[in-house]
Amino acid sequence: MRTLIAEDDFLSRKFMMQFLSKYGECDVTVDGMEAIEAFTMALDNGEGYDLICLDIMMPVLDGYQTLIKIREIEKERQIPEDKWAKIIMTTALNEGRNVTKAFDLGCTAYAGKPIDKDKFKNVLKKLELI
Repeated sequence: MRTLIAEDDFLSRKFMMQFLSKYGECDVTVDGMEAIEAFTMALDNGEGYDLICLDIMMPVLDGYQTLIKIREIEKERQIPEDKWAKIIMTTALNEGRNVTKAFDLGCTAYAGKPIDKDKFKNVLKKLELI
């Protein structure tokens, strides 16, 4: 599983990297613009990501803006929807309107912080990533 983690908080980034690296290669970015650049470079190299974990509250481009742009790129490149990256929004914003907005914009799953390892692992299994 190839994973891209977009997270501006150092401790959250470190946790996600340690947790997800046991399932495959992980790349890490600190803002939404870097995430889009990494995503595009991976596609250009024929090595797209299976999973993208996006924090909502990031500098430059927030997680919502990043999610929109990633889905636009997938559509522009005519990637079939069943081949799109699975995107999990990771955030402390657990209010219903934030969850609804993320799903409306095209996320695959939503994980509240602090991340519960067992629940997150179950989500990965449900998405057939592990």
